[in-house]
Amino acid sequence: MSTNAKAAPAELDSGQYTERIRAFYESRPGGDINPPLAHIRTYGCQQNVSDSEHIKGMLANMGFGFTEEPDQADLILFNTCAVREHAQDRVFGNVGALKNIKNRRPHTLIALCGCMVQQEHVAEKIRKSYPFVGLVFGTHVLHRFPELLYKALAGQKRVFETPDQDGTIVEDIPVQRDGKFKAWLSVMYGCNNFCTYCIVPHVRGRERSRDPERILEEARGLVRDGYKEITLLGQNVNSYGRDEAHGVDFPELLRRINGIPGDFLIRFMTSHPKDASKRLFDTIAQCDKVARHFHLPFQSGSNRVLKAMNRKYTREQYLELIDYARSVVPGISFTSDVIVGFPGETREDFDQTLDLIRRVGFTSLFTFIYSPRKGTPAARMPDPVPMEEKTAWFQEMTRLQEEIAAAQSASMVGTTRRALLENAGEGFLEARLSENIVVRVDGDPSLIGQVATVEITGARSWILTGRIKEVLYP
Repeated sequence: MSTNAKAAPAELDSGQYTERIRAFYESRPGGDINPPLAHIRTYGCQQNVSDSEHIKGMLANMGFGFTEEPDQADLILFNTCAVREHAQDRVFGNVGALKNIKNRRPHTLIALCGCMVQQEHVAEKIRKSYPFVGLVFGTHVLHRFPELLYKALAGQKRVFETPDQDGTIVEDIPVQRDGKFKAWLSVMYGCNNFCTYCIVPHVRGRERSRDPERILEEARGLVRDGYKEITLLGQNVNSYGRDEAHGVDFPELLRRINGIPGDFLIRFMTSHPKDASKRLFDTIAQCDKVARHFHLPFQSGSNRVLKAMNRKYTREQYLELIDYARSVVPGISFTSDVIVGFPGETREDFDQTLDLIRRVGFTSLFTFIYSPRKGTPAARMPDPVPMEEKTAWFQEMTRLQEEIAAAQSASMVGTTRRALLENAGEGFLEARLSENIVVRVDGDPSLIGQVATVEITGARSWILTGRIKEVLYP
């Protein structure tokens, strides 16, 4: 890092910091011709992806270009995840590998942000064990990124900014979206649920809902820009607007976005079963643009384990929601999250989870072996079941879900559905149905981003194959 720039006074606003950073890099030899390059790597959930898009937007305003090669970058930034231990270990391993780049290119600034570094013990480990990391900032100060970056560039001291407080909602942060036809749209931040295994409320803070008019304004802009799919984001979107003066809850927000003129699809995540009301499913049934797919994490099929998790619903209530949804939204598909081996879980508890999976018939599951998170109540609970047994349970559940998915796939053969052509594989395109199921079809990569009707012609295990019947609109 250089000391050529003067320390920035605290009264500067974000735009002034942005201009100073631009001038800082332009003052380098050849800086007026070669822009600085940033390498951004994102770990974890869709909210982190959305945050990284805002970081890229701010960097673009500062004059940065972007590179996939970290050893070519002037700024290397990792946006981190704290949900599972594996993700955290992976970040530390990859950060450690950056030391060689810092040695070869001393001017490169290495930065970490996101949920993982919001934890005090993690920030302290970085401070002591990774001295080549020059900038660390938490989830509540994303909007201050230009200021923090400038201070890291301008001074000789490392910058650590991880305040232990709820963040505020700051609008009009620039964004550079990764996709051209699928977009993330955050509607709220934080979580009030405090599930005993989860670190998210501790690193993301309490629930804060954006103003509905600002959300609608952003959604209209995405539709005008040609986005075909908009995914609404929040740690628990079902509690959007609760106790807010504007009086707009999540079903009403869905209804208003659905009313925006245009041909596009609305998805959302993540939902909490305790807040998934029958009115929400009634709204989905009445809104033609809302996807016929619902991601509803159940985590365990055992009431005893659900209580220990502080999930605040029972398996009976969960199954009642599923039954009601299917009664008002025919053909709706469900995906879910499941934790295997929660502290104190028994074989009987696990069998109840398998039973719930059979009863619901999920399209797919995101399955995890329990990972203790420091600072959560579950991390202090007795956990007598050995990892070998948990792994065997995990494999058993995976086999069951594969059988269910294969049967569901076979039942769809011969049907025709609308799909978004979203990716190219080796010799095929991937088309995603409203139900969030992927079909492999033949087609030219130039069709990516278009909507088509797809006839499903075959099912190999849980992979569907089909053919494009008609491209509906570009």
